[in-house]
Amino acid sequence: MDRYMLRALELAREAAAEGEVPVGAVVVKKTTGEIVGEGRNRREGAKNALAHAEIIAIDMACRTLGGWRLPECAIYVTLEPCPMCCGAIINSRIDDVIFGAYDPKSGSAESVQKMFELPYNYRPSVTGGVMQEECAAVLSEFFRELRKNK
Repeated sequence: MDRYMLRALELAREAAAEGEVPVGAVVVKKTTGEIVGEGRNRREGAKNALAHAEIIAIDMACRTLGGWRLPECAIYVTLEPCPMCCGAIINSRIDDVIFGAYDPKSGSAESVQKMFELPYNYRPSVTGGVMQEECAAVLSEFFRELRKNK
């Protein structure tokens, strides 16, 4: 589990180096352990509200596996998913959501709402707080530097 979150953290750091909010995500095919999709935030560079790490990782996984359903897959993400990303996770039928830092402002897996507990047609399992301190530290450092440079 930590192996995949470590890769997501690498992607988050890459995002930070590009001036993006440092969030990284990987989609893993559970039966093989292969990373089939990965992404990092690219909203600023792409000038696109949809360019969240999870959306990019899910898109790549769909292309890699050749379909819109991602059965037997898990997504590892450094920050609790927002409502849009939770919707994408539900629609892609990802089995498991594993996230690091909680997001008290827009986290929709557990913090602001528990979107995966609503009566949608699909409900993934959720594990929050995996490598929470490491994931939160990357975000804290990014915003500290941002405030310092303003």
